[in-house]
Amino acid sequence: MFFHTGELQYHSKPDAPDPVFAKKVQELIGGQFGEMSVAMQYLFQGWSTRGNEKYRDLLMDTGTQELGHIELLATMVARLLEGAPVYEQEKAASDPIVGAIMGGMNPQHAIVHGLGASPKDSNGVPWNAGYIVASGNLLADFRANVNAESQGRLQVARLYSMTDDRGVKDLFSFLLARDTMHQNQWLAAIKDLEAKEGPIVPSTVPPEWEATQFSHILYTNTETSTASQLPWVSQPAPDGHPITVEKPVTMSEKPVLKPGPKEAHDTLPMDKPE
Repeated sequence: MFFHTGELQYHSKPDAPDPVFAKKVQELIGGQFGEMSVAMQYLFQGWSTRGNEKYRDLLMDTGTQELGHIELLATMVARLLEGAPVYEQEKAASDPIVGAIMGGMNPQHAIVHGLGASPKDSNGVPWNAGYIVASGNLLADFRANVNAESQGRLQVARLYSMTDDRGVKDLFSFLLARDTMHQNQWLAAIKDLEAKEGPIVPSTVPPEWEATQFSHILYTNTETSTASQLPWVSQPAPDGHPITVEKPVTMSEKPVLKPGPKEAHDTLPMDKPE
């Protein structure tokens, strides 16, 4: 069960309207690595967690916080649009500055959403549930969570640099701090799980399933690539096995496919099959 209170988790009030920047903020709401993605990702991971109640609680707690972040950003978008002359078409036509502003904003903010935010990215692409990862394997999922928080924090930092509005920067400062915490918690959780299960996911694969002779080879052409000079290559892999460097070689023959049936209407082969 979720509860909503009227108060925001943090301040979300710009110093002045800015419909163009409101369009940019949409990326932090409905983009691939926006707050909608991490909220749904953590909640679905939590709902699927079995037998790890503490991590289930952590996922649910964090996902709920991210719902609050969506509200913060949606409020910011609404306030960036509030008071902007988005409906004053005659003024926009006569004033080149206002006209430029109107040309750079998201017209759906005025036409479709009534000066409010939408579940879309900065290009107006609707949020997609395919953005989220919820596999049922906590180690795999927590690694995806680090990536999501890293990309999200990167985007907030870039947007921070694109505005001089102190109110917007104040909210972004809070979001940067929360992304720092969330990266730290998932990294710590990964370290905890790796100590129990090892670094390779999934750890439950029987050894006989894997062609282990290929498990610790770095394939690289030392004549054209410097990848073999990376410092970790000369050290044991994270799972403890030594890494060897080999030039890529072919291990099978060239594939030859049989002609398709006539019902497939494929292109006729140039040479008749033997």
